[in-house]
Amino acid sequence: MKTVPSILSCGLLLALCISCGSNSSQPAADVVTAPAENAAPPPAKPASASAKQTILFFGNSITAGLGVEPEQAFPALVGQKIDSVGLGYTVVNAGLSGETTAGGRSRVGWVLRRPVAVFVLELGGNDGLRGLPLSATRRNLQAIIDTVRRRSPQARIVLAGMQIPPNLGADYAADFKKLYGDLARENKLTLIPFLLEGVGGVARLNQRDGIHPTPAGHRLVARTVWGVLQPLLRQPVPATP
Repeated sequence: MKTVPSILSCGLLLALCISCGSNSSQPAADVVTAPAENAAPPPAKPASASAKQTILFFGNSITAGLGVEPEQAFPALVGQKIDSVGLGYTVVNAGLSGETTAGGRSRVGWVLRRPVAVFVLELGGNDGLRGLPLSATRRNLQAIIDTVRRRSPQARIVLAGMQIPPNLGADYAADFKKLYGDLARENKLTLIPFLLEGVGGVARLNQRDGIHPTPAGHRLVARTVWGVLQPLLRQPVPATP
C-alpha cells in the first residue's frame, strides 16, 4: 500500500465542496394475455429491481462522484460490472459530499430503513484532512458498523481504507492508515486496503483540486472495488441470525 504523495498541499486538501443527488424509475406493468395452444413458452424475464438485493455505498464526495456525472462515479461503474456478469444485486449510492464520520453516524439509521445485503463504508477522509482526533473517528466508524449489524444483521460490510498525506505529521498519517486495518480485523470486515490505490496523488487522474478523481480515476477506483467485491458477491448469502 502506498501513502498519498505529499505533493498535495494543505490548501488543496481543504477545497471540499458539497453536492449530491439521486433518481429512480419504475417499470410499467405487463399486459397479461391467454397463451395460444401449443405455443412455445415465453423467454424467462430477468429479476425485477425489487427482487434484487441491495449494495449500499455509504461515503463522502468520492462515493457521491463530486465533479463527474452520476454514471461516471465508481459505484455506478461497479453496478455496470455487476449487471454484466448477471449477479442479482442493485447498487444504491448514498454518498454525501463533505460528510465526516460524525455526520455519517447521525444519518446511517435513516439510510438503513430497509435491509441491505452489502454495505460499503467509505468515510474518514474528511476527518483526516481536517485533523480531527482519530479516537473520535474510530468511535464514529465503530458506531456505524454497529448500526449496520443491528439494522441488517445479514449484511456483509466492506470497509474502504483511506490514506492522507503527511501534512499533519507522519505519526498522524500512519495512525490514520492503521485505523482501517484495525477496525476491519476487530469486526471481521472485508477490507479494501486503499480505495484510491493508483489514483491518489496522480495529477492526470484527479480534478484540479487534487482530491477528487476524474472519470478516468473513477474507472480505476471501480476496478479496485470490484476486485474485492466480486468474490464476496459470488459467495452464498449468509442466513439471517
